[in-house]
Amino acid sequence: QVQLVESGGGSVQAGDSLRLSCVASGRAFSTYSMGWFRQAPGKERDIVAGITWSGGRTYYADSVKGRFTVSRDNGKNTMYLQMNSLKPEDTAVYYCAATSRSSPPLRPASFDSWGQGTQVTVSS
Repeated sequence: QVQLVESGGGSVQAGDSLRLSCVASGRAFSTYSMGWFRQAPGKERDIVAGITWSGGRTYYADSVKGRFTVSRDNGKNTMYLQMNSLKPEDTAVYYCAATSRSSPPLRPASFDSWGQGTQVTVSS
């Protein structure tokens, strides 16, 4: 499976911006889709944004649409999540994930490889 490492989290105030990065290596399969998930304390892990690796088609959860932008640099094997206008409800551990499925259901079970997670804390 592909190995993933996230970075870029931190503690910020509402209205600030952060950019998360996810570096992929050690592929054992063709990675067709990648995504960002987040999990707040006491809550389940949910999709934030997704992207197809070759075509760049994107998906956003309604809660982040218009504020977050997912992108990828194929040459650097890196996926990014630009987070603007952050809100306290964005506070969570953010995880990078990858799958060989071209159009997977947007739930954690669809993804085979996961990063360690990076903490994002937004204060009001």
